[in-house]
Amino acid sequence: QVQLVESGGGLVQPGGSLRLSCAASGSIRANAMGWYRQAPGKERELVATINSGGSTNYADSVKVRFTIFRDNAKNTVNLRMNSLKPEDTAVYYCKYFGRFGLPDYWGQGTQVTVSS
Repeated sequence: QVQLVESGGGLVQPGGSLRLSCAASGSIRANAMGWYRQAPGKERELVATINSGGSTNYADSVKVRFTIFRDNAKNTVNLRMNSLKPEDTAVYYCKYFGRFGLPDYWGQGTQVTVSS
């Protein structure tokens, strides 16, 4: 089992920046990782993913503003968020993609609130 712990959420003004971090209890080197978010009353949605080779994918709503990156030596995946908007307010979740039929794992989430 892989445990994921997110950190770095908080309250920020529109236009501000935050960096989220997700620490895994085991190696993530061979696995794709991702960030998702869920706003009140909405379904959880993809924010960004990064595969084991470092290729990334972003939701259209966050392209250019957000950057996902990984540090395999530290078993972490991070999300740098710039030019934050009120509509970015959500609970952000880290996801570990299992391989070869093994399960995926989710973190407990971290709240990001963008408000003046």
